[in-house]
Amino acid sequence: MAQQHLEPTDPLAEPVTGDALAGYLRAQATEFLRALRQHRETGTGDSLDAARALRRSARRISGSLHTFRPLLDPDWSEAMRPELAWLSGTLALEHACASRLDRLLAALHRLSGSSAFPAHVEVAARGRTAGAARTGAAAAGAVSETRAPAPERGNLTVGAAKAGALLDRQLTLARTRAHSTALQALGSSRFHAVADKVALLASEVPLTTTAAASDLRPFAATAEERLTDAVAALPLITAGSPYNAEALIHGLSPDPAPHPQDAPWHQVRLLLRLHRYAREVLHGENTPVDVRLLTAGQALNRHRDASEAAAAAASAARTPRIAPATAYALGVLHADQRHEVEAARFAFQQCWQKQTVGTP
Repeated sequence: MAQQHLEPTDPLAEPVTGDALAGYLRAQATEFLRALRQHRETGTGDSLDAARALRRSARRISGSLHTFRPLLDPDWSEAMRPELAWLSGTLALEHACASRLDRLLAALHRLSGSSAFPAHVEVAARGRTAGAARTGAAAAGAVSETRAPAPERGNLTVGAAKAGALLDRQLTLARTRAHSTALQALGSSRFHAVADKVALLASEVPLTTTAAASDLRPFAATAEERLTDAVAALPLITAGSPYNAEALIHGLSPDPAPHPQDAPWHQVRLLLRLHRYAREVLHGENTPVDVRLLTAGQALNRHRDASEAAAAAASAARTPRIAPATAYALGVLHADQRHEVEAARFAFQQCWQKQTVGTP
């Protein structure tokens, strides 16, 4: 006689109350303070990890304050959220500049197929891993099959080294400024006020009087619904095509504003993050791994990285009095990164639609 296997008990079958939210916020506040102590006590290398941990905790606290704001003291919550967003954004700038430079130099090296880069540019280009250069085998393969013919290797190589040197100067300068801004922020009275509030949060969470008896699940469900609605508004049919010529419609526009097609995708990325944080609040340390959310988040992160890299290439191409060969290389680089944007959208569409079909 076959043994009967019972279905595991749903951990969220019973209401999840405000106590879970308080515990989650206290834990994130403790992580924040631990990262701050590490940042003050360690050297440069470890301080980068500490800054990353600070951002991680700040994002989770801010996201939870947003999702579950009816259960928290409104004056405290509304004052805390923008400060955490300021801190997280300020600390992210240096890492973003470094990653963007590595991505662009690696793309230039791949497109030119040459070793004509200066030594310091060559080292930076090698720092980018092969995995970060692709958006998944299926998406990358589909895009590579439908891309326009490669430009003349000679013309690209002539300007690639100068384009790389120009990007290196611009983004290294931006990174240096971001580093100085972060150091100033961490030493400012504004940051100390945020740190003091987080220290208080580690011991006492300002919940409303009704939070202890309130169920967190409806608030988490609302966060998921916002994500679902935002995804439904995306042009997933277009993204389902491995090559989307619309990706380059605004590529030569003189308008330096961000690419208009990207904003809804960036919004989905933020809503996906809020949904993930809400799941962490509900499940606590036993939060199950959702492959769909993980894969979708990775695709949207690649989308963001490629979009910002394309904007950086376009900005460099607007530098006055650069040589035609340099401008040509930057134009090819911009188009390459917009293709990476489309590949990331395709990867997101594939994982999201596939999982949706298979969901009861």
